[in-house]
Amino acid sequence: MAKTEIISTSAPNAIKVGKAIIQDGGLIAFPTDTVYGLAADPFNPAALKKIYQAKARPLEKALPVLIANMNQMKQFVESVSDHVVPLARAFWPGPLTLVMVKKSGLPTELSEYPTIGIRMPDHNFTLRLLCASGPLATTSANISNNSNTRTADEVLAQLDGRVDLILDGGQTPGLTPSTVLKVSHSNLEILRQGPISLDEAQRVINSSKP
Repeated sequence: MAKTEIISTSAPNAIKVGKAIIQDGGLIAFPTDTVYGLAADPFNPAALKKIYQAKARPLEKALPVLIANMNQMKQFVESVSDHVVPLARAFWPGPLTLVMVKKSGLPTELSEYPTIGIRMPDHNFTLRLLCASGPLATTSANISNNSNTRTADEVLAQLDGRVDLILDGGQTPGLTPSTVLKVSHSNLEILRQGPISLDEAQRVINSSKP
């Protein structure tokens, strides 16, 4: 991979350049409402493999997807349980990844399991990027088991030469990645604790019941 390029998120061409790299099968990093994310085209198996290589990420760990709106979610999810809509209304955009049954035909490099994680980030630039590029397979922009990155310089320190472009949006507000919550028709299960607790999610479900 060539030298990593850095562009400010305030640059007029930032989203255009980021989108072009994604369409060309490359990797980009950008700020979110939690930490910096590393992203690729979720429908491009070769691009998805690059994420695993760049992060030295275990192949058995599925890649979550960031979306800009609920319509984009339909490309990845087979069915929406009764719990998903109230949780999405309460916590999206925000630091909650919902794990649901995935749609058939998606690349195994995205998820080799029956499920897939989906999140809508609470970050203006990232939402505009996702509207332009489409959904992105996104994981934290760091080497696996290393510290999460909250600035472009921190991303560069870990991933220089491993990512095509870093979109520099300054320091991210979040200290930790999102809560990962597995959702079924009958149960909620925390797979990774983050800013949103199981109790908070359960209260939303309980209050939505007739």
